[in-house]
Amino acid sequence: MTVEKITANPVLQQLPPDLLRERLPRHVAVIMDGNGRWAKQRGLPRIMGHRRGTDTLKDILRCCKDWGIPALTAYAFSTENWGRPLEEVDFLMTLFERVVRRELREMMEEDVQIRFVGDLDALPKSLHLEIDRAMQQTSQNKSIQFTVATNYGGRQEILHACREIAAKVQQGLLNPEDIDESLFEHHLSTAGICDPDLMIRTSGEMRISNFLLWQVAYAELYVTDTLWPDFDRTEMHRALAAYQQRERRFGKV
Repeated sequence: MTVEKITANPVLQQLPPDLLRERLPRHVAVIMDGNGRWAKQRGLPRIMGHRRGTDTLKDILRCCKDWGIPALTAYAFSTENWGRPLEEVDFLMTLFERVVRRELREMMEEDVQIRFVGDLDALPKSLHLEIDRAMQQTSQNKSIQFTVATNYGGRQEILHACREIAAKVQQGLLNPEDIDESLFEHHLSTAGICDPDLMIRTSGEMRISNFLLWQVAYAELYVTDTLWPDFDRTEMHRALAAYQQRERRFGKV
């Protein structure tokens, strides 16, 4: 069984003329849902959907870079995903490791800075080593900031930040009245990354699924029925066009 190769639409290599560059989101977050359903519709094993989904992510990362969006965050593996069949989890861990190792040279050539957030200590040691190497080698790259949420949960991230702050208060290093949003954000795993302006979820599911709960407080949400492996530059164009039609008031009139 084979999966057709993704090729970027040459017409969409540059920013589509109907999109305003000055109104592009600074940061797009994506919940990549529907890999398994995509495979099932084609009579393929679920792992083929994940493989195709990885190719899609690579093209969307390039799309963001080509169109001038400075940050992309992808929800690759949640803390809840450990409950999936063992064979699928093992494949995903192996796939992550292979992709990180294989794509590192290209990320360096394309000036991509990659960062992983989540409980990385729980990942297989070999994967953790590849992640550390990729983050270290790309840390000075500037073209686009690519964040991969792996073994990540929004509630767990908030609890971890609370524990760190509470420990500092207990040690006398911090006064309770010093705790504000800026300080709290400094203790999140996404510290130093601007909050997403746009969150995209594929496959039509209408939920956030424990992803960036603090960070998406004022993000615009865009949900499409398209399954993640089919989310191409045309779909990205639609998402950005919808985003640019919205009036962002941030709670004001």
